[in-house]
Amino acid sequence: MRRPWIGKGSRGFTLMELLITATVLMILAGAVVPIARNGIQRQKELELRRALREMRTAIDDYKAAADQQKIKAPPPEAMGYPTTLQELVEGAPMTGKITGKMRFLRRIPVDPMTGKAEWGLRSINDEPTSTSWGGGSVFDVYSQSNGTAMNGSSYREW
Repeated sequence: MRRPWIGKGSRGFTLMELLITATVLMILAGAVVPIARNGIQRQKELELRRALREMRTAIDDYKAAADQQKIKAPPPEAMGYPTTLQELVEGAPMTGKITGKMRFLRRIPVDPMTGKAEWGLRSINDEPTSTSWGGGSVFDVYSQSNGTAMNGSSYREW
């Protein structure tokens, strides 16, 4: 019995059809890889911004609590700021009738660019772009990554 939908000698794909299909697939795969890399980089940058915002908010909350005398005052040279990031996690003793500690962070976030929970610190006496900590208090934090962001800025400047 003859099958009209199958032509004589067509039993599969030709070598040329397979090569064209493979070439098209390679071109598409080559275009997807950079897009995926950019997506991963963008996600890391968003995570870095979130971590910096979380720590800076905790530092500001600590300063506000110290100024309002809700927590035991840090040393005078700290000017109301925490002396370490760990102090934000462990908490500061509360004043008044309430006992216990007021905590400002659950944990120190991991820097997505370095993969470590280590951050550069600046004290109130340091320059805004300083990369060395003068000690005494933690006024600001920054990433220790030497990388460059997608917008061309350095992660240390964030």
